[in-house]
Amino acid sequence: MEQEGRPEPPHEAKDVTEHVGYRLKRAAAALRGAMDQALREHGLTVPQYSCLELLDEQPGISGSDLARGTFVTRQSSAVVLRGLQQAGLVTRPTTAEHGRVLPVHLTDQGLARLRAARTAVYEVERQMIAAVPAARLAALLTDLDTMTSALGEA
Repeated sequence: MEQEGRPEPPHEAKDVTEHVGYRLKRAAAALRGAMDQALREHGLTVPQYSCLELLDEQPGISGSDLARGTFVTRQSSAVVLRGLQQAGLVTRPTTAEHGRVLPVHLTDQGLARLRAARTAVYEVERQMIAAVPAARLAALLTDLDTMTSALGEA
C-alpha cells in the first residue's frame, strides 16, 4: 500500500540498501576500488586502462569512440588521452588525414603496460566472480545485459 506522498517501491525492501540499483552501485564501487588498487602498481587509472583495452581491440578508433566505450565525457577522455600520450603509451596524429578524426593507436610501450595491467585486472575479476557459483555466472551476465537493455542502453 502506498503511503501518502511516497511511491510504491519496485520490489519488497526494508530500506534503500536492499534495492537493486543500490546493490549494483555498491558492487561497481567495490570493483572500481579493487581495480584502482591493482592498477596503481602499473601506473594506470581505471579510465586509462579502459582506453588501452579498447585501443588493443580497436586500433585507430577516434577519441569520441573511446569516450563512449569508456563511459566518460569527450572532455574527460581527452584528458586521459593526453596523459597516455605524454607517457608514451599511445600515439595520435596532430592533424587529421580525413575529416576531423584523429585515430589513436597503442605504442609498443602501451601494449606492454596493458598486458601487465590486464593480468592484475583479470585477477580482480577472478576474485569477484569466485563468489558466484559457476552454474549461475552465465545467468547473472544475461540478467545484467537484460537490465541494461531494459533501460534503453545497447
